[in-house]
Amino acid sequence: MQFLRSLYFSSRFYISIIVLIFIFSVGFSLPFFFAIGKVLLLVFAVLTVIDLILLYHKNALTGSRSLSNKLSNGDENLVSIQVKNNYSFGIDIKILDEVPEQFQLRDFVINTNLPSGEEKKLNYHLRPVERGEYHFGRINIFVNGILNLVNRRYILKQEAMVPVYPAYLQMRKYELLAISNRLSEVGIKKIRKLGHNMEFDQIKEYVIGDDFRSLNWKATARRNQLMVNQYQEEKSQQVYSIIDKGRVMKMPFEGMTLLDYAINASLVISNIAILKQDKAGLITFSKKIGTFLQAGNRSLQMNKILEVLYRQLTNFDESDFEKLYVQIKRKINHRSLILLYTNFETNASLERQLPYLKLIARSHLLVVIIFENTEIDQLIRNEAKSTEEIYTKTIAEQFAYEKKQVIRELNRFGIHAVLTKPQNLTVNTINKYLELKARGLI
Repeated sequence: MQFLRSLYFSSRFYISIIVLIFIFSVGFSLPFFFAIGKVLLLVFAVLTVIDLILLYHKNALTGSRSLSNKLSNGDENLVSIQVKNNYSFGIDIKILDEVPEQFQLRDFVINTNLPSGEEKKLNYHLRPVERGEYHFGRINIFVNGILNLVNRRYILKQEAMVPVYPAYLQMRKYELLAISNRLSEVGIKKIRKLGHNMEFDQIKEYVIGDDFRSLNWKATARRNQLMVNQYQEEKSQQVYSIIDKGRVMKMPFEGMTLLDYAINASLVISNIAILKQDKAGLITFSKKIGTFLQAGNRSLQMNKILEVLYRQLTNFDESDFEKLYVQIKRKINHRSLILLYTNFETNASLERQLPYLKLIARSHLLVVIIFENTEIDQLIRNEAKSTEEIYTKTIAEQFAYEKKQVIRELNRFGIHAVLTKPQNLTVNTINKYLELKARGLI
């Protein structure tokens, strides 16, 4: 039974059968063709048996799948399949990997050839767009016989469950760029510090290269030599990422919801903040307060943030900003940078929540991060060629104008705002954080 399950015949085999049937059908009236048909049938049977023996005399193909113990949401994740040919001849193989059903890859096939005794690693990439558990199945490998009449199917039992976490690959990329001072390569601006934005450390003698603006004239007069104030950069400021899990964050972009873009950006900005010696914390909310993670910068803080973000679930209910304000007032006692990821499409939607945003901004430095509607932007850029298209474009321009009005309204009350495309969210958030830090506002 196992033999029959693994046995497949190639297209060359079926073509040969059709040719033989044709010869025999003609041979009933022409004995010469009938004799040729019998010879060809015997030769074909012998060749098929030889092909079968060569393929099945031993299990001569081995292989495995290798991938990370978790996948990164929204990123291209590497998957490798390693196969080795232990046959005494070269083979052509077709690989059907049973990738998780979330990817919906129904025609995923890898074709390659493998010389005798050689091993080959075949790579492909998967981009998940939602968090959760992903189940890989078996690896099916079809091997052509040396005469290409028979195929043998190898089934490699490589079942595995791999969780998809928020974009930790993206986090590592920004971390490496920050450590090597190469953040500008991904669009992070170099921002000059304004003023000191420093804490006083000590008074010391002036040496060449010290800032003249730091001269301490009283100490200079007492010591009869130039003395300067020495400062150290302010550290351990609290940075909270607050993620709205309400219905406004359900809108999709390139397969991912705005919520998952916010989750990925929160992971990256938290890591950058800790690298800058600040403390990173997290709040999620919707109809109710979801998670509160106290700001910290210890070695395990990023692991806690990653696990909390991975487990975020929502029904995309209407968000309650009043409960958010109460939670912030109760739990965050020191002035902090609040990065609020949400979305307001119109001024009317903002007006309902503005009183709570103003209350939060009284005690903390609040940055509201909202998303551009990229589909509307595309409609605006397209040239209108009919009355219907003119009407559609006008409505789209009205929505875009409303978004800009939302930003102006927030700024009017001293609330910082960022309007960003989903794909630029992480870069724009980091830029805003570095700008506020350079201006000494946190």
